[in-house]
Amino acid sequence: MKSYYVKRFFSMLVTLWVIITITFFLMHFTPGSPFNDERTTNDAIQKNLEEQYHLDKPLIVQYGMYLKQIATFDFGISIKKSSQTVNEMIGRGFPVSFELGMVSLIVAVISGITLGVIASLKHNGVIDYAAMTIAVIGISIPNFVLATMLIQQFAVNWRILPTATWSSWKHMILPTIALATGPTAIIARLTRTSMLEVLTQDYIKTAKAKGLSPFKIIVKHALRNALLPVVTLLGALAASILTGTFVIEKIFAIPGMGKYFVDSINNRDYPVIMGTTIFYSTILIIMLFLVDLAYGILDPRIKLQKKEG
Repeated sequence: MKSYYVKRFFSMLVTLWVIITITFFLMHFTPGSPFNDERTTNDAIQKNLEEQYHLDKPLIVQYGMYLKQIATFDFGISIKKSSQTVNEMIGRGFPVSFELGMVSLIVAVISGITLGVIASLKHNGVIDYAAMTIAVIGISIPNFVLATMLIQQFAVNWRILPTATWSSWKHMILPTIALATGPTAIIARLTRTSMLEVLTQDYIKTAKAKGLSPFKIIVKHALRNALLPVVTLLGALAASILTGTFVIEKIFAIPGMGKYFVDSINNRDYPVIMGTTIFYSTILIIMLFLVDLAYGILDPRIKLQKKEG
């Protein structure tokens, strides 16, 4: 088991290094310069700025310097906001993004599992068809389109929910719905399919023959095994929700990392682009690792030693 953790740790480092490398070179190969604005009409000023951010050096030298820099967890200073470091931006924006992302993920998991279980127990009934219709609609509508519809209806037409700020729990409702709807639909469909398969297994029939209550059969025996595919999907869903916050935060004017990330792309702010990408990639890689552990806990038949081979 220990060797598995060691291998997994090094694979995480390699994955992160690949992401850093691809992002770094793609960013620099894109035509244009972060200094093409009104502040740098003077060639001397632009040259000084390029020297300050080491952009005057060969690309491979810049790459080596950047790897050495981030090894000390220093993401540098923003080009467009020279009074702020990328670490400070992440420190301000991440707590907001994390709160929104985690609330959305919890809502999606609870709602999706509940909807899927109910649909499977009412198979081919009105509730089943209604739940799956809602799920298809949820999957089909992009979250940024849903966000715009929610703002128009609830904030503009009915004026019952606030938007464009982040000061109370009411401001979380619309962005949470926009982020959680798609993942909720995916989890609901997957849970329903998995539950329908599990409910036909022999051990479920045995449990019924022993006279166990329906609640105990569903919760203790059926649901635990039915959740295995959902747990496997949680890593990808977490990635979808966390990266989805970038666009949603911009639409709802939420002061999270999404604002910095979108603005940095528009401004070609290299340090912010790299810093936010590395930071989120690290979080997502760790979450995928935690999903692996959770999968083994839910199904004791899965042994980590088997993965070593």
